[in-house]
Amino acid sequence: MKLISNILGRIYFIAGMLFFVATMLIVFIPIWIISNLSEPAKSKALHPVFRAWMGFFMPIVGCRIVRKGTEHFKHGENYVVITNHNSLVDIPVSSPWIPGPNKTLAKIEMSKIPLFGVIYKAGSILVNRKNENSRRESFTKMQEILDLGIHLCLYPEGTRNKTDQPIQRFYDGAFITAVKAQKDIIPGIIFNTGTILPHNKKGWARPKTIHFHFLEPISTKGLTLEDIAALKEKAHKIMEDYYVTHKQSLS
Repeated sequence: MKLISNILGRIYFIAGMLFFVATMLIVFIPIWIISNLSEPAKSKALHPVFRAWMGFFMPIVGCRIVRKGTEHFKHGENYVVITNHNSLVDIPVSSPWIPGPNKTLAKIEMSKIPLFGVIYKAGSILVNRKNENSRRESFTKMQEILDLGIHLCLYPEGTRNKTDQPIQRFYDGAFITAVKAQKDIIPGIIFNTGTILPHNKKGWARPKTIHFHFLEPISTKGLTLEDIAALKEKAHKIMEDYYVTHKQSLS
């Protein structure tokens, strides 16, 4: 049975990658054209394209997206959305299914991939984590995006969770950004992406329904940088408690 599962998982992975590339080639030209626009027009035009692309691709490969809590996004408001990070699948799930245009902070290395790098760069604020100037500039760019009324989608764990903890410790960046901009934080919890594309299995995947739940906003009004540690701890506890409570029923 394990051998069959291994073979089927590898076939599914290869087929999924081929279909991803095929659909990417279809949307590449419109995304490339849109990427030449200035903000906020670029993000507003990109979001429906990304949503249509992933809205077609994900169900076709057997990974239906079920959202909950979208009512927490109020019309005319933008937020710092923080999500847990278990898999590379989180990227095509989080940004397209956040209600409204958004940008994510992404490592610059991925932008060097032919064709895909153009798409990746279009929807991201790129950062070279090894370069202090790049990290500092990324904070400025994130503030500018929030000032334009665009959501930010950030992964406060910093990298995929490869530990036995429900959610890894958080870094300060997302919370510093939210406090400086005085923007509410909306926690987003993604379930099952780590099962679809596990970090410890190379070239293997499986289809599964993905649940993306948005929780009540966490206010930053009146907070200062001295409150970052408490704000970070509060957000982590809310997200971890929710993840642990619902993980089994949604698996």
